Amino acid sequence: MEEALVLKSTGLWYTLELANGEVAQARIRGKLRLDGLSTTNPIAAGDKVYIRDEKDSEGNYLIDNVVERHNYIVRKSTNLSKQMQIMAANIDHAYLVVTLKSPVTQLAFIDRFLVAAESFRIPTTLLFNKIDLYSEKEAGLFEVLKSIYTDIGYAVVPISTFNADSISFLKEEIKGKNVMISGNSGVGKSSLVAALDPTLHLRIGEISQSHEQGKHTTTFAEMHKLASGGYIIDTPGIRAFGLINLEKDHIAHYFREMRSRLGECKFHNCLHLNEPHCVVKLALEEQKIAPSRYHSYVQLMEDDASSPYRYD
Repeated sequence: MEEALVLKSTGLWYTLELANGEVAQARIRGKLRLDGLSTTNPIAAGDKVYIRDEKDSEGNYLIDNVVERHNYIVRKSTNLSKQMQIMAANIDHAYLVVTLKSPVTQLAFIDRFLVAAESFRIPTTLLFNKIDLYSEKEAGLFEVLKSIYTDIGYAVVPISTFNADSISFLKEEIKGKNVMISGNSGVGKSSLVAALDPTLHLRIGEISQSHEQGKHTTTFAEMHKLASGGYIIDTPGIRAFGLINLEKDHIAHYFREMRSRLGECKFHNCLHLNEPHCVVKLALEEQKIAPSRYHSYVQLMEDDASSPYRYD
């Protein structure tokens, strides 16, 4: 039995990279359930799996099990609210592509993604794309958002996939790593991946003018081997990011500006909503916590299993 890397998972079939570099198709042998997780996909791009030496009658490899993951990131399944979808596994760094126009990325979406990444201890960088399209108003908004997120420790970088200089840092940063590119439909993820490695021939989607949402060009996350070394996972465009399995009393831990203040409230079980003598609420009043970030926190605290988890 040998190990193989999952490049793509389509639910029933898996594209693998074998130890010798060969790319092959495989399927799961029987039913596979991992760690008691209720997921729509037991295996995701970035997973390492054990495969049998022999193939099935059709010449496909059989996956026996999954190698223990270093980490993974999930979101609520769009079809089954109590199930989760594993987006990718074994991620060294995540890059969330954000746009302020064509389409507009909602702040709640950014914060939900960052909470998910924090909960799985995945370092994340915010890439504000399409800066060449910014008006004076949007340029000013970018500076405000840059200040909010850099002040709490996130790297925020303005880029344009049409400007090679703006992404040159990224080419160096991802060498030899397993990284994930994510974001709403239409923000330019596939264009960015193609710009980072021109040898990859990806389908590039167009923006739907009626809704300013990108047309889906991928249905499943796919891992691409980079010519410079390492791998990049291109995730399908996401219109909403629903979180699941987060305990209400733990959510504040995944907001960096709140985490640094936890333990200072009068009540040890303070949820930072309506309790008296709350240092988080005090920091909000003193403008040490951004109102948009606190608003995202409140939305998460008010979520329930039936929540549509999309906020504008």
